[in-house]
Order: sequence, then C-alpha cells, then structure tokens
Amino acid sequence: MEERGMNERVRKLRRQSVTAEPYLSIERAVLVTEAYQKYQGTVEIPILRALTFKHIMENKALCINEDELIVGEKGERPQCAPTFPDLCCHTLEDLDIMDRRQHIFFKVSAKAKKIQAEQIIPYWRNRSMRQLILAQMTPEWKDCYESGIFTEFMEQRGPGHTVADGKMYRQGFLDFKAEIDQQLAALDFMKDRAAYAKKTQLEAMRICCDAIILYGKRYADYARKLAAQETDARRKADLLQIAANCEVVPAHKPETFAQAIQMYWFVHIGVTTEINPWDALSPGRLDQHLYPFYKKGIEDGTLTREKAKELLECLWVKFNNQPAPPKVGITLKESATYTDFANLNTGGVRDDGSDGVNDVSYLILETMDEMKLLQPSSNVQISKKSPQMFIKKACEISRKGWGQPAFYNTDAIIQELLRAGKDIVDARQGGASGCVETGAFGKEAYILTGYFNIPKVLEITLNNGFDPVSGKQLGLKTGSAADYPTYEALFDAFKAQLHHFIDIKVRGNNIIEQLYATHMPVPFLSVVTSDCIAKGMDYNAGGARYNTNYIQGVGIGTVTDCLAAIKHNVYDKKRFTMPELMQALAHNFAGYEQLRNLVLNKTPKYGNDDDYADAVMVDIFNAFYQEVTGRPTMKGGVYRIDMLPTTCHVYFGSVLGASPNGRLAGKPVSEGISPEKSADRLGPTAVIKSAAKMDHLRTGGTLLNQKFTPSVVAGGQGLENMVSLIRTYFNLDGHHIQFNVIDRQTLLAAQQQPEEYKDLIVRVAGYSDHFNNLSKELQDEIIERTEQAFN
Repeated sequence: MEERGMNERVRKLRRQSVTAEPYLSIERAVLVTEAYQKYQGTVEIPILRALTFKHIMENKALCINEDELIVGEKGERPQCAPTFPDLCCHTLEDLDIMDRRQHIFFKVSAKAKKIQAEQIIPYWRNRSMRQLILAQMTPEWKDCYESGIFTEFMEQRGPGHTVADGKMYRQGFLDFKAEIDQQLAALDFMKDRAAYAKKTQLEAMRICCDAIILYGKRYADYARKLAAQETDARRKADLLQIAANCEVVPAHKPETFAQAIQMYWFVHIGVTTEINPWDALSPGRLDQHLYPFYKKGIEDGTLTREKAKELLECLWVKFNNQPAPPKVGITLKESATYTDFANLNTGGVRDDGSDGVNDVSYLILETMDEMKLLQPSSNVQISKKSPQMFIKKACEISRKGWGQPAFYNTDAIIQELLRAGKDIVDARQGGASGCVETGAFGKEAYILTGYFNIPKVLEITLNNGFDPVSGKQLGLKTGSAADYPTYEALFDAFKAQLHHFIDIKVRGNNIIEQLYATHMPVPFLSVVTSDCIAKGMDYNAGGARYNTNYIQGVGIGTVTDCLAAIKHNVYDKKRFTMPELMQALAHNFAGYEQLRNLVLNKTPKYGNDDDYADAVMVDIFNAFYQEVTGRPTMKGGVYRIDMLPTTCHVYFGSVLGASPNGRLAGKPVSEGISPEKSADRLGPTAVIKSAAKMDHLRTGGTLLNQKFTPSVVAGGQGLENMVSLIRTYFNLDGHHIQFNVIDRQTLLAAQQQPEEYKDLIVRVAGYSDHFNNLSKELQDEIIERTEQAFN
C-alpha cells in the first residue's frame, strides 16, 4: 500500500498494526473473575461493577509500543481482543473454533484455554448475561431467533451506542468527581424514595473516576520508567512527553492537542473495557472537539500542522489495533468483521447552525486518505452550507476505491433528531455512528436491539404462518397464498404477521433491557453521558438525557420486488396464479424458468424510479415504521427504526427459500435500502429517486450502497458527477450514501487469487473490510451488486 505522506514513525506503527495476528486475550476475563469472587454478594451491583472496573484498571498490563505517541490498548499488545465472560462465557469449543476458523479468527494460546477451562468457565457458566437472557426468553422467541426472524444484539454484547461529545475536553475526571460529590451531598433521604439507589449509582460512578485517573497515572509512571532506560534522545523526549500528558489527562481537562487526543483514547479504552458495547465508543464530532486545541497550538507556536497530522495518524493506528471482541454463532453471522464500528463524523454544522468545516476537518480527510485503515470508520457530514471544496476532497478519496469516507446528510440528521424530540443544539451536535445510526452524541443511549428479516415475514405469510425452512409454525394462521382474493388482503395478512413478530421481539427486548439495568450497570460510561450524574441513574437504566431503542429492518429491496411481482403478475396481469408461484418457489424455480424470467425481467423493480414498485416499497416501509415507532421502552424512551444490515443480509438470505422476485433459495437479501442485485438498471439517478421516496426523516438512519467502476468517476467530469449525485440525493432528504469504486474483474481475480490481493478493501455495508476477510457468500454478494454508470 502507498505510504505517501507518512513519516517513518507512522509507517512503523501502521505496519505493526496491519501485520499483527489477531489474538485472544484472557487477561480481562481473569481480572473480572477475581473481582467478582472477591466482591459479589458483599456490595450492591453498581458498586460491584465499579470495583470490578477499578480492579481491571489497577492491574491490566500496560503497553507502550515502539515510537507511538498515544498510549493504551484493550489487550496486552496490538490486535489483542479481550473476552467478556460476564456477558458471554465462551466454551472451549468456541475457543477452538475461533482459533481455527478461516475468517475473523483469533489465535488462542494453550495457556488461555487452560485458564478458561479451570477458572473462567466454572465461575461464569451459569452467571453470564447470555445465560440469564436465554433462560428468560419464551419458546416462541427462541423459535423466531433460531429461524432467523430477528437477531438479538445483547446476546453477546452490551447495549450501545456510545458516542463522545465535548465534555471530556472541558472537564477532567476530578471535575466529574466533584459533580458527583455535589449530587451525593444534595440527596434527600427524607423525601426522595430513590435516594438510596441514587447514592449507590453515584458512589459507583465516583469509584470509576478514581479508576480511570489511576490508569492514567500508571501510564505516566510507566512512560517515565521507560524514558529512564532509553538511550535514544529523541525517543526519551517522546516518552517524557507521554508521561507529562498522562499526568494531566484523564485527571484534568486537556490543555494541548496531544492531551485532547490522549484524553479521548483513555475514555475509549475505559468504556470498551468496562463492557463490550455495540459499538465501540465513537469520538463523534472529532474535528469540532479538537479544533480549539489545534488553533491554540498553531497560534502559540507549540504545534505545527505536520505534528497535528502525525498525532492523528497515531490515533488511527490505535483504533486499528483494537479488533472487535470475538463473536460466535448467529451474532457472528450478523456482524462478521474485526471492525468495532468507531465512526468519526467530520464537517456538519456548529452549535449555531453555521458551517462546521475547519482546518482539522481537512487534516482528518488527509489522515484517512494516507492511512487507508479499516478502523476507524470515517464519514463526512455534508450540509447545504458545506464548502464545495470539502465535498470534492471527500469524493476524491472515496473514488480511490476502498470504501471511505461515507457521506451523511447533516440537514436530514438534524431533522431526524428534532422529530425524535431532541433540543436543536443537541441535534446539531449529533450525527451518525456505527453504520448509519443517528443520535445525540454524549447525551443519548440509542440502543440497537437487533436486525429484523422483513422478507422472511412475507415467506411465512404466504405459508399460513408456517416457516418452510425451519419446519415450524412461527406465525399466525392468516391463510395460505391461494386464500388471498386480492393483493390488499395479502398485504393485510403481511401486516398482521409483522405485528405478531414485532410483538415477540419487543417483549423479549423489554426483559433484556431490565436484565441489563439490574445486573450490568455501566457506571464509567454513565460518568461521560449527560444527565446520568444529575439523575443519579445508570446509562443502562435510563440515566441518559435521551433513551431510544432501535429495530433494524433488513431486505426492503427484496421484499418490495417480491410483493411487486405478486401484485403485478398474479393480481393485475394474471400471468400466473398463486398456486403456480408457490410450486415454483417450492422447486427453487427448477422447471419454472419462464415464470422466473417474468418476475426477474418483466416486472417493475425498486431502484428504477418506477412509481409502481416504489409505491410498494413505501407501503412496506410505512407498515414497518408504524409497527415499531413509538412503542415504549423500559427506560422511558421509545422505539424507532433503522434500515441497515451489517452482514446480516447474507445470514437472513441463508434462512430463506426462493422468493417471488426470482431470488434463489439461500441467496443474500438486499442490503440497507439498496435495490436488489441487478434490479436497478437505469443508473444511479434512478436509484436515488426511488430511495428518496422513503421518508428518511422518520428513521434513525438508512444505508444506501452504490457501486461504480473506476472509469465512471475518473477525471474532472467523473468527480463533478459524483458530487452532484450526493448533493441531489441529500436535497431529496436522503440520509446516507456510500460507494464501492471497483470493477467486477478485480473482485473475481481477488476471489480466485487472494494472496495477490491482500490489501484490497471494499465497502460492505456501514463499514469497510478486507475482501479476503469476507465469506464467499458475502464476496459473491458484493460482486453481484449493480455497476452503475452516469447517463
């Protein structure tokens, strides 16, 4: 890979990051077990969680890699992934599979397996959250989960989304501790029935402040110790500067650009060590947060542009050093990647609504371009006020073909957040995290609860509530396919089944939400989330200013084309009957090639600005929206919808038989709100016009993938076309768009000769990944995406 612009320090750190083998670390598992064995049953659960966090911060191994300037790793070294037996206690078979599997593997030492067998499993086998959750789920929930109706995010990971705002750059943890002490002093045990619960939560938060301060002090001492042993004058100076930075942060607020980055990184390590959240702690509006430190350093001569970029590049390496903790089973299938989904937002607007692009915004774009790392995921927020130069620079990077940055519509994001009840300033300070999900940064617990297989609901509707793949009666007996006299009757049955399955999902969610509030508080995350201290309430129990749960719809392109095919061919044109269609599906279209040709090639399709198909899409979207949005959560918030898949569209396709749109059994369903593969035949403008007929502003995020060959976006005209496409889509209130710029032949060659394409990166869904890290099914799905061209 080209290393243009990097200095030798960054080259060395990047090389170490991308060549280190992913390794499973048993350290956190041992420390959390020691703490629980010492404290469980003697203190309240919030205090137990805080003392556990402190025990980890006091004892976890310190790591200062050669030449690095920002310090802290989740494991003992780069690419070390800790395990979380308090959430999910892996079996020895799990560890063997992780060690041996071809994709997303983690090497597991014999020592780690021995410790897992002798210390971790005996204690956590019946205590982990995964066991608690599964023990409380109903048989119908388990049947739906195992059959691929929906997934469950909290089955192996803790609640997300966690995104930083600006408070950690204005306050140190001694300041947070002082706030906590004020709240403790103000508790009214005469009138407030919740005073004791608040006291417990606040004391837990206070312990966590001490723990992260101690962690920073340990690094300061360790850096000084290494400096005393260092013979190279340049590196000695680096180590002494690291020590000086760690004496300031996290105890005190940062004063310099380097300290601001180190402060964020300590908090990132703290949040992702306390629990394993969906997703990692994203830095949010990083250019906005760092700009005051950058401006001050440039003006007083203590910082240069080159030094600032070097520090950002060191931060990029830190992100890439942290693979997502191991997943197994269905959870691996829904998110099969090392990426931990830390997502940077660059650009957008400031608190007063003015353009938010600044000098650090361009530095971040340059860093992203030069580093070409999978992590962090990087996006640009584009508003109507964003300079044309900024969006052009972002498009120049995107058309290089490795999937970053993604493009988000700031004006749509703000409207989405305002519609969901956010304050205007909180909305302007918010953005996207994870894949595309919208929230008020630092002030909202916006929890993704799992993916929902919309095409599967149609399959069950056509079979009288019976799932032909699992062989189970999962749904309501609303009638078989031939029983629906009109398309409207079929759609009413589809909506009834949708209601039935959303009910099952939400009932399970409500139990899981209360289990986490009771058994798995996160006092450290609560410290840095607005209003948790003021309320004396944990993040997982409703302490955040805003609390939202999401269910993510998957496969709307597929189910749209399915229902459009039925409506057009069975009810409108009467080309074939429902029994004939069902026979074709049962035989995976073998012997029914003419019928398949009709539904594949002679039927209106979503993605072509065809009002017939797009109206079906809008009806499905509205049905899903109305079933989910506004349902109450257990934390005092409400449910909303997202439309995104990660890698779940491949898994959901694997549990589906053949579909009425001509899709064969087992093949992936459509991803995000993108059209079905090869269904979009009239170019990218038609795609965005179809997608814009969905009301994005009623969602918390939608994901649209587009694929171009490099020649299509080459040169000045290609760049202008790309910019115009984004601006047009965003003027239509589209939420998000991203690009794969690569040709089919390259992908086929990479599939056949993986050793020759080790550095090939592609856009998967809301993230980029090495093509070689993807399953063949996912590789095939990306290869089959329509290659668009501007007319």
